[in-house]
Parts: sequence; structure tokens; C-alpha cells
Amino acid sequence: MKAYIFPGQGAQFVGMGNDLYEQSEQARTLFEKANDILGFRITDIMFEGTVEDLKETKVTQPAIFLHSVILATVLGDDFKPEMVAGHSLGEFSALVSAKALSFEDGLRLVAARANAMQKACEIQPSTMAAILGLDDFTVEDICHRISDIVVAANYNCPGQLVISGTIAGVDKACEELTAAGAKRALKLNVGGAFHSPLMEVARVELAHAIEHTEINEPVCPVYQNIDAKPYTDPKLIKHNLIAQLTGPVRWTQTVKHMLEDGATSFTEVGPGNVLQGLVKKVDRHIPTESAAIQ
Repeated sequence: MKAYIFPGQGAQFVGMGNDLYEQSEQARTLFEKANDILGFRITDIMFEGTVEDLKETKVTQPAIFLHSVILATVLGDDFKPEMVAGHSLGEFSALVSAKALSFEDGLRLVAARANAMQKACEIQPSTMAAILGLDDFTVEDICHRISDIVVAANYNCPGQLVISGTIAGVDKACEELTAAGAKRALKLNVGGAFHSPLMEVARVELAHAIEHTEINEPVCPVYQNIDAKPYTDPKLIKHNLIAQLTGPVRWTQTVKHMLEDGATSFTEVGPGNVLQGLVKKVDRHIPTESAAIQ
């Protein structure tokens, strides 16, 4: 079975999507539609903006979503997903590509999500850090014992877990995790504590938008971040999508479940190849590739 996976924030690069825009009339139409929906020319920033422009959450998230979803659309008959998953923001790209969400609704939700997260970041300064070379249990245990807010946020692959919380909480955790034997505790250049309780304000705001959006049954199972399990029931998909903002991204577990359920290859749809690297850390023998238009 062919598994398709969709990247999240951090995969952006200047010039992303430009080749699609130039090679495909269908892609041009969708990009222009996106400019209208968003109320600004995101294509100008994607194709010719600076790295700094692209790093703004309200730009990054729709940009990555558009690159992924438009690429999947342009692939046409070559895109026949039997199972899909997306990392954080990528879950929205996966849902649109699996026909559970329309392009327009998906984009509106991603824009709402980005704005809500941006606001939550401004309310309380917070951060994230990548912890390398420790098992999940040790990381969870140390975070749990710290009095400031700090939680396991992204289970990226065995030996790589991202923590998220207040600046004081993350600093303290980094100190203790290094003492416990972490190879590295690396503060990330992000706007805030994504996938932590500090995103509660954003979760409430986004919940309202998700509840009022039509979600259909996808054409194949969507493995969702919150518990790494496959879903096709629109009601449950909505519930999991809302929980995702304050809950962890269980990517390691997602890849393992997809393999157990028969995945024989993984195709990354969107900018970069970060997810392929993470898949290889779970099973180095599984074939991975980037989706590309012929």
C-alpha cells in the first residue's frame, strides 16, 4: 500500500510552488483562488519573498498547505492514496487531498489556525526545543516533574522528541534532560509553544471554525496526530483536529501504525523531504520519495 505524507511548518523555502505555477494551468487557477481567499498575494511571498517573510506563521502555514494540496491535485490520476497522514499543519493538507475537506474550506481553516496560533504566541512568550538521543519515557517523565508548563509536543522519530512550553519551563527541561544524557537539547526558532496547553486560546477559536466547516468521509483512512490512528468518520476527524492544537504530534507512532497496516512505501507531498528522513529513522528499509509532476 502506498502511503502519502504531508509536511508541516518548517518545510518552507523561498521559491516554493513556483514551478507548479509555471508548469500547470490548473495550479495557476488554484494559486490565484488562494490569493483571493486570503486577501493578499501569498504567491508573491512564496515565489519572491525573503526567508523572514516566509517565516511568519500566518504566511508559512497557508504556503506549505498550498504547495502540498496543489501538487497532489496536479498529480491527477497518479495520486491514488490508500492511506494518508500529515505532520501538524500537514494534517489539513492530508484531509483536503483525501477529499474530506474542500480546497477552499481547508485553506480558510489553515488561515484561521495560523492567525489563532499567532495570537496565542503573543499572549504569552513561549518556545520549543528538540531533544536528541533520549527515550520518550525519560523526556516525558522529566517534563512532568517541572513546575512550569513544559510537555512532549512532537514525537518525530525514535530518539527525537520536541518539547513545548513556557520559556522558563523549556529552559529548565533542557538543563535536566542534558544532565539525564540527552545528546543535544536545541532551542527552536519558533514563535511559541505549539502543541501544548499554552495553545488553548487558539484551540477554542479554531474549534468554532472547525465545527462550522463541512467534513466528508475521506477516500482513504487519515492517520491523525492526536493518537496516530486511522479515521474515516467525519465527526471523529473534527474532534481530533480540534484536539490537535493542544495535543502532541505522534509522528513516530503514526509511521509505525501505517507500516503495521500494510504501508509498502511513503511519498512526501509538499516542500522539502524532512518527513522522509523521519520515516527512515523508524524503518530504514522502507522506500520513500518526493511527489513530483512528470
